[in-house]
Amino acid sequence: MLYVLTSLMAFLIAFRVSRSLANPASRLYIADLPNERSLHVQPRPRNGGLGIMAGFLPAWMVLFGWLDHFRLPGGWLLLAGLLAIMGTSLWDDKSSLSPGVRLLSHLSAAALIIVGGFSIDTLTLPGLDPIPLGWFGPVFSLLFIVWFLNLYNFMDGMDGFAGGMGMFGFGFFALLGWLGGNPFFLATALLLSAANAGFLVNNFPPARIFMGDVGSVPMGFLAAALIFWADRDHLFAPWVGVLIFSPFVVDATVTLIRRILRREKIWQAHRSHFYQRLVLVGWNHRKTVLHEYALMITMGSGAVYLARHPEPAIQWVGLLIGVVIYGALAMAVNRQTSPGAPRSSR
Repeated sequence: MLYVLTSLMAFLIAFRVSRSLANPASRLYIADLPNERSLHVQPRPRNGGLGIMAGFLPAWMVLFGWLDHFRLPGGWLLLAGLLAIMGTSLWDDKSSLSPGVRLLSHLSAAALIIVGGFSIDTLTLPGLDPIPLGWFGPVFSLLFIVWFLNLYNFMDGMDGFAGGMGMFGFGFFALLGWLGGNPFFLATALLLSAANAGFLVNNFPPARIFMGDVGSVPMGFLAAALIFWADRDHLFAPWVGVLIFSPFVVDATVTLIRRILRREKIWQAHRSHFYQRLVLVGWNHRKTVLHEYALMITMGSGAVYLARHPEPAIQWVGLLIGVVIYGALAMAVNRQTSPGAPRSSR
């Protein structure tokens, strides 16, 4: 009952705050003007992440700060890093900070939670002995966190996309927390899923409000932190968490590699992600995001199944199937978006 009530509270607060922030009369209203990266043509507010955090943080702090049976080593450092990165991201939404300042804030927040024990010390793969990372463990963890929060930010570019990924991704984390008997992990992930769902009501195409950096960067930060938390508590291996969020991980990583190989300036705005390319050739936001939801559900369900079936052969076959699915999807998108391909009507 506690989980139901707190999750309902997170949903309702996120919904109500996001709706109020979409009002131009709001003191926190921040207009997102279309640019080279945008898929929208009309200005929309980009402060919806404040609604997500307003839904998540009060309930989470009640559980963490006042209930004795919910304890999290390093939790206060996680909270401090989260608040710091929220503040910097809100500032960036309002004033467009330089890439150097943004990177410094990301590195600082990541280092803070690594000190709190949210890191990977060994590399775990199905059927293989854990590989100690030694001195490289903190470095790898730092790079992982910074990449995860940035890829989440990169992928926040279409109505309903990042909010849906948060709802489904953290929802699958909550399911694994329940199956693994970890009540605080379950509660944390469930609150995040519910808060994203409340925001999504206002963000589903056509969106009233966007998540903005103040939402996407903390969501990526928290996704990485929960992956490390699950590994530390032997709840599931990091690759399981990456597989759950793979619709974002694969698109962002493949796109980055392609841009590097083409010697493009990777820090500049662009519209070359797979989902962006589909919208540009005529898929509307709703059609695109519903297909993405189907992919999120497929990968999340597969990850939960593989996490609960520790036979190495099954896990490797499952991962291979995932690679095949993404390869087939990439080829399908390339065909759909190639010059001369027939365009979809809106």
